[in-house]
Amino acid sequence: MKTIMALCFTLLFSAYSNALEHGEAKYTNNSLQVWNQDTKEWQSGEAFWLSYAQSQGGLTWAKSATYPNYDDVKEFDTFLVELKQGTCLMQFFHSRWRLANDVQRWNNQFNDFSGCSYVFD
Repeated sequence: MKTIMALCFTLLFSAYSNALEHGEAKYTNNSLQVWNQDTKEWQSGEAFWLSYAQSQGGLTWAKSATYPNYDDVKEFDTFLVELKQGTCLMQFFHSRWRLANDVQRWNNQFNDFSGCSYVFD
């Protein structure tokens, strides 16, 4: 009986997790949780960013309050900018730094997550 229940749970979880979209977001206890389809788990927003960066070979530039030298940056480079309000994953796309969410289009909630809404102030 336990084996049948475990199998049913696995099938239900599998069906539920396949219905979720990569980058789908929700707030739980005032914390942004993001579905990572690669790991099939909910992660914090920053953990999701770092997982994305890792899947692309890792952050191209170290987490910092200072942007990398423009002449050294290449298309699709990633950078976690530190602001007093929080952090935000940036991606170099079409000759300028953009919010990674503007390039990847995960979920609009990322635009207000952590320091992202303050990046261009």
